Amino acid sequence: MKKAIQYMIISALAFTLLNVFVKSLKDFSVYQIVFFRALGSLFFTIPFLLKNKISLLGNKRGLMIMRSVVGLISMILFFSAIKYIAMGTAVSLRYIAPIFATVFALFILKEKIKPIQWLFFAIAFAGVLIIKGFDDSEIEIVGVLLALTSALFAGFVYIFIRKIGDADHPVVIVNYFMIISTIIGGILSIKNWITPIGLEWFILMSLGVFGYFAQLYMTKALQVGETNQVAPLKYLEVIFTIIIGLIWFKEVYTVWSIVGVLLIVTGLTLNVVTKKKA
Repeated sequence: MKKAIQYMIISALAFTLLNVFVKSLKDFSVYQIVFFRALGSLFFTIPFLLKNKISLLGNKRGLMIMRSVVGLISMILFFSAIKYIAMGTAVSLRYIAPIFATVFALFILKEKIKPIQWLFFAIAFAGVLIIKGFDDSEIEIVGVLLALTSALFAGFVYIFIRKIGDADHPVVIVNYFMIISTIIGGILSIKNWITPIGLEWFILMSLGVFGYFAQLYMTKALQVGETNQVAPLKYLEVIFTIIIGLIWFKEVYTVWSIVGVLLIVTGLTLNVVTKKKA
């Protein structure tokens, strides 16, 4: 269990650094950031698949393409949101995705939802409403809507991954996502392309590194630890991001925004614990 906690903390830190670097790249378009984020991860996924002699094409190709497209849209919207609102707020709103996924699964996959989960969903959405309704002076409404829409598309990602099941290796699914994101992100960034200089190359290429290891260590944590005990630790990303945002970017959080974030994290944590509890 101790190792699982360590893995999840590493994952949360990696996700946090990814958010921080995206926020710092204010001169670059979102599409160019997506391009480098995806390209950097391909340096890990493709060698892994080739080394282990796993087919890059996979089996359920149509579903993996759809998963990649909705994932790409979600990533573009989230990176855009970070440019408008405080990172901690954007991250909190993005974590609404599992709620959207649960609702989608109810209608699409015919999965069941425990009655108590609706209460926890309500708590999380109360946090969203507080952030949206009481913080208009501090938070751009556009950023909030971008983050929420990002979460909506991320909810569809869960559904497609569930439909793919174990028919394809997880790295094959991720590789599809990164290849499609690299191609589309690259094409869309041509018009406003800015050639990186010096340290900017390191920051842009490191996006893929942080993204890859964040996912890797989160997976490792879930493999060696009890899900209902380990999964809530992923919300450490919110805490880490808020702290760095306050120190590095001098971001401002009102009392209401903090209350909103706490309600979101509380509702989602209770949902994870309840859903995964034996």
